[in-house]
Amino acid sequence: MTAPKTKFWKKSNTEENGIGLLFSMPWIIGFIAFQLYPIIQAIYLSFTEYNLFDDAKWVGLKNYVDMVSDANVYLALRNTLYMAVIGLPITILVSIGIALLLNFGIKGLSFFRTIYYLPSIVPLVAAASVFIWVLNPEFGLFSQALSPFGITVPSFITDPAYTKPGLIIMDSWRSGQTAIIILAALQAIPRTHYEAADLDGANAWDKFYHITLPGISPTLLFVFITGLIGSLQYFTQGFVFSSISNGASNIAGYGPAGSLLFYATYLYNTAFKYMKFGYASALAMVLLVLIIILTLITFAISRKAVNYATE
Repeated sequence: MTAPKTKFWKKSNTEENGIGLLFSMPWIIGFIAFQLYPIIQAIYLSFTEYNLFDDAKWVGLKNYVDMVSDANVYLALRNTLYMAVIGLPITILVSIGIALLLNFGIKGLSFFRTIYYLPSIVPLVAAASVFIWVLNPEFGLFSQALSPFGITVPSFITDPAYTKPGLIIMDSWRSGQTAIIILAALQAIPRTHYEAADLDGANAWDKFYHITLPGISPTLLFVFITGLIGSLQYFTQGFVFSSISNGASNIAGYGPAGSLLFYATYLYNTAFKYMKFGYASALAMVLLVLIIILTLITFAISRKAVNYATE
């Protein structure tokens, strides 16, 4: 009796795997055609000189060697790391603050969730265009709100020292989606933990540090990793800011004193303005390696800091 059942189970399992594979084929084909093949092609092109019109010419490591002496690469990396090291933590802190406020159980919570979430679905080009006006030091909304208090707003568009802080302000305004994710993690923390802490006489900071932070640490790791990857690929906001502030002729998107030249912007300009697709592919490969290294470092550092409920 046992053997026929096992044979039938194996046959049924094989059929199910075949059906599952069949339904997965559209995604598998799409992944190979639109992701895996372009990655392999980019790796190959990074060792060539290619301008899209002529055949690729093998140059070996020349593109990577040229990057070492390219001043724009270092400038773009410095601006990009600024957004990752300074901008990303600020937006996450803003998201945590919003999530804590929404977690108080106030009336109309769904309304406030919607209000905070809406900016995150506004197209980046539209949001950046609006903030060109909002951050205007003369007649912008930001300036009008602070002028009654005697606060002078710097030029977030033309002053190289404030262009990236202006972008951080806009990114903080668009942090509603991250706040909703953190809010879900907050609401998953058992209330009994806080009740026990109240019985022990814990204050608000003790409860936040010893209960809230460990409880949402896996979610914070997730939003940090995804935010880090997004920061290293920073493009649209800076490109729109530089193009509008310096006129339509500023196709390169460098911004005032190069303050808005991000790595992805330089990669884009190299490929589609200067038609150096081989060099641009090398830039892309370096960015890929940088993302992998920083992600692995983040996982290694957070291994002891992140608290998983299943452990």
